[in-house]
Amino acid sequence: MEDGVLKEGFLVKRGHIVHNWKARWFILRQNTLLYYKLDGGRKVTPPKGRILLDGCTITCPCLEYENRPLLIKLKTQTSTEYFLEACSREERDAWAFEITGAIHAGQPGKVQQLHVLRNSFKLPPHISLHRIVDKMHDSSSGIRPSPNMEQGSTYKKTFIGSSLVDWLISNNFSANRLEAVTLASMLMEENFLRPVGVRSMGAIRSGDLAEQFLDDSTALYTFAESYKKKISSKEEMSLSTMELSGTVVKQGYLAKQGHKRKNWKVRRFVLRKDPAFLHYYDPSKEENRPVGGFSLRGSLVSALEDNGVPTGVKGNVQGNLFKVITKDDTHYYIQASSKAERAEWIEAIKKLT
Repeated sequence: MEDGVLKEGFLVKRGHIVHNWKARWFILRQNTLLYYKLDGGRKVTPPKGRILLDGCTITCPCLEYENRPLLIKLKTQTSTEYFLEACSREERDAWAFEITGAIHAGQPGKVQQLHVLRNSFKLPPHISLHRIVDKMHDSSSGIRPSPNMEQGSTYKKTFIGSSLVDWLISNNFSANRLEAVTLASMLMEENFLRPVGVRSMGAIRSGDLAEQFLDDSTALYTFAESYKKKISSKEEMSLSTMELSGTVVKQGYLAKQGHKRKNWKVRRFVLRKDPAFLHYYDPSKEENRPVGGFSLRGSLVSALEDNGVPTGVKGNVQGNLFKVITKDDTHYYIQASSKAERAEWIEAIKKLT
């Protein structure tokens, strides 16, 4: 990482004039967040734009877009709003933490407070669980249950654990994630919520109250009075349900070379095991359906040389490349954002081949 760079990587940004979503390469410095266009898998200089962090306010989690639960919202001193989407809750929170630190860099006390907040635990006095549940049911600002799939079955009127944690924090019922998890566990203990599906039901067997509710994007919950389950119809199963039923092992933004036009585009990759599949999604689209994917059984994965453009790769792309060859001899060329990230992906994929 260059001198003065606090964090860098892909985020998906909402456009200012036309509200479309595009992947950009972001570089966080002490008082500025720079973002770059990509061409052929490389960032184009000079930067496409910059966000001045002095006097900026940050909202995380930001729940203004129902289909984009992993947003950070930045509002500058001039009231310009930026919406940035990360690939996972962990990555979103890591960006939010570093950006908040950069905003308050001149206030050591505030930065220290951030570190304390990460580990603090204090439930607000006299919490009314009924009031929280009433607010959750609110048609405009509450939790919106929707169909979610787990291990081949579709569960109607459910929500994911990490979304409820985000909602509790954004509505000021909790100050941090640990507190929100405990509060959600209390809602289950009092039979306001109930777990749905294998992942969340398994956690109930734990004796520790704070671990009964899962702050997880694969754990499903529902309001206790609306529990219903139905098996997917054949139409819903057209995208092989079995492929998407595995446990998520790793996810992140990577650049991928197209098969026909050989152009490079940023995709959100999701690695699953049992069964082992690698799927990729278009982060500019609202729907959470893969645009492609393949089985890893019998696949080969390897790093490509960093000096020069390897055979099969089009464009002025160098560095951090790796290749996956599937069992049917289809070649996928993928670019990570750093050597360390490339090594992590190769290691994770090798374990499943």
